Order: sequence, then C-alpha cells, then structure tokens
Amino acid sequence: MIDLRSDTVTKPTKGMLEAMMSADVGDDVYKEDPTAIKLENHIAEMFGMDEALYFPTGSMANQAAIKLHTQPGEQLICDKYAHVYHYEGGGVSFNSGVSCKLLDGDRGKITASQVEAAINPPDFYHSPLTTLVTLENTTNKGGGACYDLNTIKEIKEVCNKHGLGLHLDGARLWNALVATGQDPKEYGQLFDTISVCLSKGLGAPMGTVLCGKSSLMKNAMRVRKVLGGGMRQIGYMCAAGLYAVENHIDRLKEDHHKAQELKEVLQKMSFVKKVEPVETNIIIFEVKDQNEFMTFCKAKKMIISNMGEGKMRFVTHYDYDSLQHREVINNLIEFNSIS
Repeated sequence: MIDLRSDTVTKPTKGMLEAMMSADVGDDVYKEDPTAIKLENHIAEMFGMDEALYFPTGSMANQAAIKLHTQPGEQLICDKYAHVYHYEGGGVSFNSGVSCKLLDGDRGKITASQVEAAINPPDFYHSPLTTLVTLENTTNKGGGACYDLNTIKEIKEVCNKHGLGLHLDGARLWNALVATGQDPKEYGQLFDTISVCLSKGLGAPMGTVLCGKSSLMKNAMRVRKVLGGGMRQIGYMCAAGLYAVENHIDRLKEDHHKAQELKEVLQKMSFVKKVEPVETNIIIFEVKDQNEFMTFCKAKKMIISNMGEGKMRFVTHYDYDSLQHREVINNLIEFNSIS
C-alpha cells in the first residue's frame, strides 16, 4: 500500500528504535525520567522558552494550553479551520468552558486587523470575555500554509494592546521552519505557549511538547494530570522524540519537494478542477468525479484522504519513498488517460 493520508502513518526508523531501546528512564510523575527531562529542556532551549512539558498527544497539549490561558465563560479567537476547534472533540468547551470566535481567514491564516475586530469589549458583560488568540502553523485544513512572521508580530501587538494570551498550535511548525528558514527562537519571543508535535513529519510514534513562559507553565503538570496525562517511564517515547528532532528536521525538505512535484503533475491533469497552493507537505486538490478517482486509487492500492465535496488530500512523509512517488505519478498519468 502507498499511504498518503497523513504524515502520522510513519513508523520508527531503525535508528529511532535503537534510541528508544537504550533510553535511560524513570518515573515521570515524580519528574525522575532523565530522557523526558532532556527532551523538554532541549525543546525549551530551541524556542528560547522558560519551560517545556511532554504530552502524549497534540490535542492534550493544546487543550492544556487553553486551560492555562483561560477561565470558564471566556472566549478565544481562532480561524474557522483551526484544529483546536475542528479536530479536538469539542475540548475547548468540555475541558475549559470556553467558546471560540471563528474568523474567516486565508487558508487557515488570520490577520491582526481581523483579531482586533473580533475582540469583545471587556466592559460589555453580556458577551464572553476575550482572553486568548490561537494560531496554527502550518495550517492543516489550509493545506500546509505557513504564516509570515510579520503577520504574527502584528497579531502579537494586538494581543499586547488588549492583554490577550497568544498560543501556537505548532503541530507542523517544523515544516514551516524548514520551508521559511525562520528561527525557532523568534517564535519563542512572540508566543506565550507553543505546542510542537513529534509524531507527524518527524515520525516519532507519539508525543507533543508544550513550551512556554514559567508564569503559565507552572500549572502545566497539574492540568496534564487532570486531563489524564500523568505517565511513568516515558523516556522510551521521549528518546524517539529526541532522535526525531536531532535527525529528521532537515529531511522535511524531501517531503516538501515531493509535494511540489505532485502539485505540478496534478495541475496538468484534465480530471483535476483545482489544486490549492502548496508550501510544505500537504496537497489539497479538487477532482471532477471523486467516486471514480477514489475507486481507481483503491485499485492501485493508494490510500488518500477524501475531504468531501470533490476535495482530495495527499500528505508526503518519510515513509513515502522515491519508488512510491514515481508510482503515484505514473498512476495519476494513467488515470488522466482513461478518465
């Protein structure tokens, strides 16, 4: 099978497995796991943040960040495509008692002027108190789009002006950093909290690290515990994350290159109605007959994401190799000749 559904389908490499099996571990509930501490310190240092904490999932890390920033009855601002709104099971309201004000951004990216216009007047007690802005970089439903750093700086100015927190869902921030050449420490200067995923493009079996300012992170262990995230010998998983950060970031360029090649091929296909801009490893495109295309893909043992309304999604990753890439391109050309 050629699996292009997501960059979450990767399996640990041989080097990663060796790092996991040789990890030095302890009980993380007592903060005695040396490999977990090493990973957390490494991520905090990368972003110039005060502290960091390992979470089993990205959703839990994001939900913890929202809880750290807000009180029940308050409201956060995010794009209408935001992962914290669409793909975290309603956790914003369930875990924090917070509502979302959704903005109609550009491929999942919002602007400072949109944020400022969406802030509820703090003295108008009939509406929720706005306390947090959440951004996503790269954007998932936006097709892997990357924020311009100047846009984030402008949003940060609005947050400072109105006393709002600023959280980054950086599930694919590694892809954005590689694509743009931005410095992780610039993000640490702009955001109060940042979550970075280890199990997507970097290929670890699990894990997300939340880093942030000590004034917020001092309560992160308690919130993680409340959410059921207390873990024991997590050093085995943290060793995979460390290996991924140290060895797999630069190779994301290969995923981006393959995504660009797929985009160029799709743009030439008559069965394709539209291809969204491609900046990183996600390709979203619209076909004329999705049922026919999905049937063909199944016959060719290609697994892809059907987003509905004719929209398809490919996501490149390190388990998608050059031989598979050539086969996918040939399959697309074949389907174009018969459709």
